[in-house]
Amino acid sequence: MHEIEIGRGKRGRRAYSFDDIAIVPSRRTRDPEDVSTAWQIDAYHFEIPVLSAPMDSVVSPATAIAMGRLGGLGVLDLEGLWTRYEDPEPLLAEIASLDAAVATRRMQEIYAEPIQPELITRRLAEVRDAGVTVAGALSPQRTQEFWKVVVDAGVDLFVIRGTTVSAEHVSGRSEPLNLKRFIYELDVPVVVGGCATYTASLHLMRTGAAGVLVGFGGGAAHTTRTTLGIHAPMASAVADVASARRDYMDESGGRYVHVIADGGVGTSGDIVKAVACGADAVMIGAALARATEAPGRGWHWGPEAHHAVLPRGERVHVGTVAPLEEILNGPGRAADGTTNLVGALRRSMATTGYSDVKEFQRVEVVVSPYQPT
Repeated sequence: MHEIEIGRGKRGRRAYSFDDIAIVPSRRTRDPEDVSTAWQIDAYHFEIPVLSAPMDSVVSPATAIAMGRLGGLGVLDLEGLWTRYEDPEPLLAEIASLDAAVATRRMQEIYAEPIQPELITRRLAEVRDAGVTVAGALSPQRTQEFWKVVVDAGVDLFVIRGTTVSAEHVSGRSEPLNLKRFIYELDVPVVVGGCATYTASLHLMRTGAAGVLVGFGGGAAHTTRTTLGIHAPMASAVADVASARRDYMDESGGRYVHVIADGGVGTSGDIVKAVACGADAVMIGAALARATEAPGRGWHWGPEAHHAVLPRGERVHVGTVAPLEEILNGPGRAADGTTNLVGALRRSMATTGYSDVKEFQRVEVVVSPYQPT
């Protein structure tokens, strides 16, 4: 693949973000009502290919239930405030009101409270009792400690999510999580990530994961590029991982691993382009943090924002634009891509002549850097 000379001693591959690309209409169009946005992973069927990012500013048990009833999947952060405190609502309100100068330090104090296993069980049971698909997320560091509690609570989909997750973590201080053995021994499908390269994703697929999360430091609340110098432009990352999925299907005799774009998906147009690059679904945070029901009250943050040693994120103000139902399924109230996300995906698929999400992955894409007016 063509590389660009950065200097005499270094070359690099050109990579593209979603803002750098656009889809192109084809010779055929369809009625939007004839388009299906349905998605299925393992035995679980969803009307829309949208998962909520497991962040306290986005997901509470109530919003996870609402996501399920609207056709998507709400993923609860099992290391968040809902599993540390009996009633986290006052703390969520406090975080939303913090002065920027003290926000990080105070959030570190709030999140220092230990995780309570009984609260993991209670929160997942609350979602299960509502009759929707139950999904919970742990970081790789916490998975070995709490996985049995999560599985015993009756989770349907287990998400192992970190800024980056590899199948070959090396540690001289502790026994690392053996993903392949762990996934093999579980009775529930596992979604794991993030990853951002062909090689890393292929190794994750070989662990037996049902899906891989694609992304690294590209979300609205991340400062990973600033603090660590690491960033993966999402259009190229999704396309690379989709290529690994194709090759893994050949290698495994037809086993399909779902590719889920996680990061840099802030507007409806980003969702469209993520699917066009090969994603089966998207995991979104900031877009859902703008809902009137969102626990963050117009603010958005991830676990990186309160890391005890090296914060790699921040609390950002995203505002409140509409109820969750309008954000997902419309009607849209603005022309900025923040509402009716699924309606926009449906319209793009119809405009380019594709009838379902899997077909739409074949749409023509061009490099066309966005020039804001």
